[in-house]
Amino acid sequence: MTNVGFFAAAAFAWMLVVAVFTTRDPVLDPGIAPIGGVLLGAAFGLTAVPLFWLGVFGRHRRIAYHGDWTRAIRRGIWVSFLVLLYVALRLQGIFQPPIMLFVVAMILLAETTLSAER
Repeated sequence: MTNVGFFAAAAFAWMLVVAVFTTRDPVLDPGIAPIGGVLLGAAFGLTAVPLFWLGVFGRHRRIAYHGDWTRAIRRGIWVSFLVLLYVALRLQGIFQPPIMLFVVAMILLAETTLSAER
């Protein structure tokens, strides 16, 4: 049921993204661009959470362990952060691939440290 809830929230977030992207022009209304970035980050993050959980659930041979949801939510937040950072850097005109690769490497390092199974 939690997966269905996350997918429903993701569908709602994607509907908001479509509504904002099709009805607003960021050139005429520059204040909508950060709002669109936040909505896009939330939509990607909410979509990623159940997918991360389902991946771990399948790897554990359909057994849900304590902490799997916490890990999946944390990974969804990382995805949201990456999308939001990408949009923010593009809006400022300072996007550089080495910066994003560094951030991705730092997130992977943090996630492998936090997700070590004991």
